[in-house]
Amino acid sequence: MPVQIRASLWFLICSMLQRGISVITTPIFTRLLTTGEYGEYNLFNSWWSIINVFVSLHLFSGIYTQGIVKFDDRKEEYSSALQGLTLTLVTIWLVIYFVFHDQFNRLLNLNMLQMVALFVMIWTSAVFNFWASAQRVNYKYQRLVILTLIVSLAKPLLGIFLVSHFEDKVTARILGLAGIELICYIGLFLSQMKNGRIFFSKSIWKYGLTLSIPLIPHYLSQTILNNSDRIMIEKMVGASSVGIYSLAYSLSMIMTLFNSALLQTLDPWIYQKIKGNKIEDIGKVAYVSLVLIGVINLLLIFMAPEIVRIFAPEEYYEAIWAIPPIAMSVYFLFAYNLFADFEFYFEKTKSLALATMIGAVLNIVLNYIFIQIFGYVAAGYTTLFCYSLYAALHYLFMRKICRENLDGRQPFDLRILIGITLVFVTFGFITLFTYNYTIVRYAFIVVIILGLAINCKRIKKMILGLKLK
Repeated sequence: MPVQIRASLWFLICSMLQRGISVITTPIFTRLLTTGEYGEYNLFNSWWSIINVFVSLHLFSGIYTQGIVKFDDRKEEYSSALQGLTLTLVTIWLVIYFVFHDQFNRLLNLNMLQMVALFVMIWTSAVFNFWASAQRVNYKYQRLVILTLIVSLAKPLLGIFLVSHFEDKVTARILGLAGIELICYIGLFLSQMKNGRIFFSKSIWKYGLTLSIPLIPHYLSQTILNNSDRIMIEKMVGASSVGIYSLAYSLSMIMTLFNSALLQTLDPWIYQKIKGNKIEDIGKVAYVSLVLIGVINLLLIFMAPEIVRIFAPEEYYEAIWAIPPIAMSVYFLFAYNLFADFEFYFEKTKSLALATMIGAVLNIVLNYIFIQIFGYVAAGYTTLFCYSLYAALHYLFMRKICRENLDGRQPFDLRILIGITLVFVTFGFITLFTYNYTIVRYAFIVVIILGLAINCKRIKKMILGLKLK
């Protein structure tokens, strides 16, 4: 088996371990925390995602993977210098927080311990993402799998202990996460700094800041798309509804682990194909990937009633009605990444930011209108609409980039993309009408599983197509 395929399979296992253990422990935390406390914890996560954009500039994201491929001859220096830049940015923002801590605490409704933990987690998550991205690009999966397993087990175990023994359960849960990340990830920072031997590099810092600062609107808008619904539900409906909706969101986003596992191999592969001027190879692999992601999300949608009963007590059961649209959004998230790789590679930061900003602003407006009319479940449908628009806009920008930089050659056939998408969305909405008819739902599930079994050779062929040439 080629190393690329072997690594891809282990990255999938790695993602499943990370997300799977978290999901398995969800029933414990939904019973240890009230719906209000569960909502407060998820609100902390939402604020973390938003603040992370300004503090870390997401230097560990697309520009890092792209940079490793582009600057292969100095990737160790590139990694350590970006690590140094990230630590500097976190330190500056932490000082700003301490100066204006009363204002920040009132605005975000968080206490000082939670805010300090927030900054620690911003830094440690960046450290891990830098290191993990380097491992994935080089197809080194052994240490990544071992570390992921250790952290994935330690986080919930310490969290359960702290939540069970402290009165402020939300802060206890947050401190448990921050503590494990600090202990387990600081060695990764030291390792990359030792290998690269550079903390400050004027050229690399300038390159990172020049590309990442214009992308702040993109990452911020992306974060708003992911989190604004829960913040608005808390303000407009209440923390209890945030808890129920957050459960639906968390369960639906389980499927992003398949997105991540595929994209961790696909992204470097796509960059290599663009660099080698072989974009015609991308389409066939992308189509099968979209079908696979669609089928996996349909299985989750069909099983939503049973999954919610397993993972939470009865007061959370309304979450089933928000799962289908949110799970369908995961498909469009995957599609967006296929198109955005071209924007990242050719450093078209303005188009990245514009498409994402349109989706985020529209999401806030639609949430404000429809949550008031239909309640918190409406946020799931606004999320689906905005993510579909988000993917469509990035597709249009990708076509423009290909016309300008690749002699007009296009990697995808629009008719095939639309066909796959229409079939997926149609089945997703049909599912809603089967929630009260268990036998019908199970029949659909059997059909989907049979479809996967019949097409397993085609899926295998797609995976083997990822071998770099």
